[in-house]
Amino acid sequence: EGQQLPTRTVNSVGRVLLPPSEAPDGLPESLRGRPIVLLYGLTELLPDPKFLPPGPSGLRLACPAGTTCQLLKKDSFFSLTGTLISGVHHRVGRGQLPPPRQAPETLHPQLQNCSVDNRRQRTWSTRTQCPQPPSESNFTKAGEQETARCDTRARLMERGCKTEEIISPKNNLIIVKSDALSVSFNQQEPVQLSPQKISLKLRPGLSTTFSVKFKRVQGYPVDLYYLMDLSYSMKDDLENVKGLGKKLFAVLKSITEHAQIGFGAFVDKTVLPYTNTNKEKLQKPCDENDEQCQAAFGYRHVLNMTQKEAEFETKVTAQFISGNLDSPEGSLDAMMQAAVCGDKIGWRNSSTRLIVLTTDAGFHMAGDGKLAGILEPNDEQCHIENNLYTKSSEMDYPSVGQLAMQLEKNNIQPIFAVTENVQSVYKQLSAMIPKSEVGVLSSDSTNVVELIETAYNSLSSKVTLTHDNLPDNVRVFYTPKCNNEGQAGNSEGICDNVHVGQEISFDITVTADSCMEEKSFTIRPLGIKDTLTVTLSTNCECQCKNPTTSNHPHCKEKGRVICGICSCNEGSVGQFCECSTGNKGEQALRASCQRQNGTECEGRGDCVCGRCQCHTTESGSSYHGDFCECDDEHCEKFQNKLCGGKSKGKCNCGKCECYPGYEGSACQCTVSDEACRTINNTVCHGRGKCKCNRCECIEGYQGPQCRTCLGCPDACQTKLNCIECLGFNSGPFNKNCSVTCSGRIYHEMVDQFTITSKQCLQKDTEGCWIKFKLDQLVGEDNYKAEILGQRDCPEPPSVTAIIGGSIASVALIGIVLLMLIKLFIYMRDLKEFKKFENEKKKSKWAEADNPLFKNATTTTTNPTFTGE
Repeated sequence: EGQQLPTRTVNSVGRVLLPPSEAPDGLPESLRGRPIVLLYGLTELLPDPKFLPPGPSGLRLACPAGTTCQLLKKDSFFSLTGTLISGVHHRVGRGQLPPPRQAPETLHPQLQNCSVDNRRQRTWSTRTQCPQPPSESNFTKAGEQETARCDTRARLMERGCKTEEIISPKNNLIIVKSDALSVSFNQQEPVQLSPQKISLKLRPGLSTTFSVKFKRVQGYPVDLYYLMDLSYSMKDDLENVKGLGKKLFAVLKSITEHAQIGFGAFVDKTVLPYTNTNKEKLQKPCDENDEQCQAAFGYRHVLNMTQKEAEFETKVTAQFISGNLDSPEGSLDAMMQAAVCGDKIGWRNSSTRLIVLTTDAGFHMAGDGKLAGILEPNDEQCHIENNLYTKSSEMDYPSVGQLAMQLEKNNIQPIFAVTENVQSVYKQLSAMIPKSEVGVLSSDSTNVVELIETAYNSLSSKVTLTHDNLPDNVRVFYTPKCNNEGQAGNSEGICDNVHVGQEISFDITVTADSCMEEKSFTIRPLGIKDTLTVTLSTNCECQCKNPTTSNHPHCKEKGRVICGICSCNEGSVGQFCECSTGNKGEQALRASCQRQNGTECEGRGDCVCGRCQCHTTESGSSYHGDFCECDDEHCEKFQNKLCGGKSKGKCNCGKCECYPGYEGSACQCTVSDEACRTINNTVCHGRGKCKCNRCECIEGYQGPQCRTCLGCPDACQTKLNCIECLGFNSGPFNKNCSVTCSGRIYHEMVDQFTITSKQCLQKDTEGCWIKFKLDQLVGEDNYKAEILGQRDCPEPPSVTAIIGGSIASVALIGIVLLMLIKLFIYMRDLKEFKKFENEKKKSKWAEADNPLFKNATTTTTNPTFTGE
């Protein structure tokens, strides 16, 4: 600016430098008065133009400060018009190109340092300020889907995306709480697991690993609940247990100074068929000889957790045996109540909780209550009143799964001290209950203390880390780090033979497979109260540096730019907010991009202003059609070539369009009808089309030249009416015979046939027999007919003979019917008469006077007559 340019000057590379007065008419006012260079081609500007993308839309200008650059499109030359001035170098992608062969000699000083960068802009005609590059670069090509932005780092860089422009969210791990592990128990809440709280923000599919430490505290409290079967078969065991209190306390004291013992007993539900419901038997279910026998019961809590040895011995000594009918006992009922009634049992918050179940019989489980008509399932709630389980006769037994869940939830570890006859049953039960042990009890329970000690050592030295309430689509993998580590797995991590005070660790890998809102789950060692709470959320939002401008020029000043995509204001839609919804609304515009209420643009394009803007295919071509329903890549192939090859045809919307000289569904054939030609030089006898040098016949006609029709109706019958009217001027077509038949049948009256085809013999409407022959000509319904001139017409019948014969026949039939009726009556009368004769012969008449009979003759005697 401020300098005068010379009049028109032609530089050495053939460019025309124009003064401002000769600037193009379409030049913006902001550029008038500035030096302009018209470039009618790019091939001469750069020495190696193959590095440039095709078309001017692949270029971007970079100009020195204070200079405005404008890209314009000159349609007539398909070239670029604007202030593109060569300078020191041209940047293409990340590489460097040398300067042009020869730069213009007379350039304005402010235009000496403009350079070219081939990175594409979203809108290449947007005016920018030099030298800073535009803030928005369009990584996708025209018509390419936005999903192309997402790929591996290597492939994105291969496509030209700069490292600093790649957004790849990382996992974020924050340890919220991590108290140090405790060494020993000192009446405070000990810490055996660290950390206690972790916050994770994960990218879906990207795993993160953290370490968890565990250490058994010296002198950790133990709560032991002794749950004993008091059915009659355990009579001798009860007597031994009454004297084991001192020994049992001694063992627990050797483990920890903070030990407590509780006691409970069970038998079974007090209903048939489990227990005799006779009133006397309910009160004394044992043998009559047993004086010390308590009433039948389901489960009774006897003693709360206590550290007093004397109290334990007193309560146990006061217990007596009871009884029931069947062999399995209600042990699962008792364990469930002992687990869920923590406040009544006296479980401490910080302690190792043990239930020692002693029995010599199996157990009832869920479903067995139906035998007693108990259908209500176990509700896993506490129902102890006055130390008795009050819902024993109303609720079914718990299932093994219900019991296992409550034991795990309340950090209770069961020890099954059972006799050898049921050991296998309880081993199977133990396999379904985490952190449980089975020991063989002697017949009189004398070894129960040693059994408890062994089981406790086994349980406490095995650390099993697992999780609860794991959200959907989240995976956790445990890798133990210890001397006796178990196998790494998805459900739990195990370390065995862990001593008191020994610190172990687990590597925990967490993976979120999909986006989710903030959720949490817990990780904890089985049987231990300590837990690790993991708060998990996912990072599914792009970490973009969005412009602060509310109405950004990139969005036509009708929306904001968020992660390179326009978020339009109300009333505007489109990729660049270029569409106004007006009175229709966005949904109505989108509906116009759906074919038959289907997918928007068939999933192959974007709906822009109510019209589909189609994407490009993987090969680089574009989908097309009003709804992007067409592509040019899925046509029929011949010899593995689309539409027979580029020289034979092209694919258009799923169908091949063949070039001249080729035909067929895949343009696989040269145009020829040689094999379709008949003897009379017709194509397929006029009854089909010749495609790929083969006749495609009309339905019914047979190849190779469509001569015969095996499935068509017999022409002798279908053409009879025309033959009758053409040859003998009679029949249903007689009035319009010339219109109906003359164009399709060429007939000739003959005395003798010359055509060699089959002879037709048909009866016409007058009852005469017509003889004719048909020869099918070219076409579907064209025939030549030869008709014999003489019809064979039979003489008409005699009316008099017919009438006379009819009358005679009727009379004869009447006489025969009368005779048959007479014969029937005669036979019936004859039968009745014979029946009467037979009955007459069988009757016997008594010879006595009928008292009602009076003789017709009356005799009177004269009293005075003496006979003299």
